[in-house]
Amino acid sequence: MTFRPLHDRVLLRRIEAEEKTAGGIIIPDAAKEKPQEGEVIAVGPGARDESGKVAALDVKAGDRVLFGKWPGTEMRIDGQDLLIMTESDIRGVIEGAAASQKAA
Repeated sequence: MTFRPLHDRVLLRRIEAEEKTAGGIIIPDAAKEKPQEGEVIAVGPGARDESGKVAALDVKAGDRVLFGKWPGTEMRIDGQDLLIMTESDIRGVIEGAAASQKAA
């Protein structure tokens, strides 16, 4: 199954936080907060303005983004836990993240 968001909606997967701190302390599951970083899976075509013109979104599939603490709606699609939210819920794009992730 494929999923295509509508309007200015964005589908993304949370990127899980590290299991250990920099000092080597293992963080138990009960103490972890939900990550506020994710990878964009799919984006809608954009929102329409008053004149009916579609304004394209700034994010694209593959971008790593930061978002607020309680964004959008959690969904389960093809066995994966994903989030769908509007582009305005996204706080910013992490530049160069894809390149550094591929190199690792």
